[in-house]
Amino acid sequence: MNTRREILTVANAVDGKLGLTHLRMDPAVLAQQAVVAEDGGNPQLAENFLRAAELATMDDEDVMNLYEALRPHRSTGAELEALRVSLERRGAARCAELVRQAADAYTRRGLLR
Repeated sequence: MNTRREILTVANAVDGKLGLTHLRMDPAVLAQQAVVAEDGGNPQLAENFLRAAELATMDDEDVMNLYEALRPHRSTGAELEALRVSLERRGAARCAELVRQAADAYTRRGLLR
């Protein structure tokens, strides 16, 4: 049985044997990085790592759709609310909160579609 270390080699990368699934971050590793950041006095970085851990459980298309939806003038308030609810249902509470904050800021600044 191949270990992750045996699979992640320069030769496999050059030969095209690695795909995105081989390179995806493990949510547990990201959560541990959040602990290190928090212990180091950087709560903002810790929160970013925890959101990244939520994103690491999603497929690439969903992450790109989230990114696109959060760009200014790309979504309505209702669309962002639906996205927030969807993220909460998927267990991505931190990402859902980020969408809520973005919707509030975009409403105040006239950045909704």
